[in-house]
Amino acid sequence: MKALLLVIAMIVLARDASAQDAQCVRERAAMVETIRTYARSAAGVLGRQGLSERVLEAMAQTLRHLFIPERSCSVAYADQPIPIGLGQTISQPYVVALMTQLAEVAPDHVVLEVGTGSGYQAAILARLAQKVCTIEIIPQLAETAAKTLRDLAYDNASVRLGDGYNGWPECGPFDAIVVTAALGEPPPPLIEQLKVGGRLVMPVGPAYTTQQLTVVEKIAPGKTTTRAVALVRFVPFTRSQN
Repeated sequence: MKALLLVIAMIVLARDASAQDAQCVRERAAMVETIRTYARSAAGVLGRQGLSERVLEAMAQTLRHLFIPERSCSVAYADQPIPIGLGQTISQPYVVALMTQLAEVAPDHVVLEVGTGSGYQAAILARLAQKVCTIEIIPQLAETAAKTLRDLAYDNASVRLGDGYNGWPECGPFDAIVVTAALGEPPPPLIEQLKVGGRLVMPVGPAYTTQQLTVVEKIAPGKTTTRAVALVRFVPFTRSQN
């Protein structure tokens, strides 16, 4: 009898897991369509090319629900930011796609992310780049993100605990840098570690209000161009107290 009950329990669990997987697939597909809709109305930001299929495919393939505490598909794939604890959030899907597009990541690129959070943005970048180096200042988040990325076999993504203001020189120079926290101006060390022709994408502005999503392009050694592309609202850039 116990063996029969165990088999029945396993069947029920497998059925529930299958139903959840199917829900996640539907919710993720709906998320991608929402992103497409936003992109079509943002021609002034993205230009005539809009969001690339590479970026949309990365969004469609990445299991966002595994990067949030609830692991709920209905929560994960809604177009909204999600708290991940310790005063931090995971950005809404459209903003993740937008920042990724603006970074113009190519398959042979080395990319730096500052502000790992849950690891979701790093996972998106890892699908598009050769190597991703991501820095997180909060130990609990860095540990959890590293484990999630490792468990999901993102072998080309490395997580470092530390203050991202100074970048990660040993991992660079970088073809693209994505910063997922707001600061009054782009950190000079990050621009220094950017290759000529590379792009830095980050929210620039004061904390706890709207900021300008900004693209800094390094056009020559010591020379950059800067353009603001959209209003956003990010958590403040956290610095080490040491």
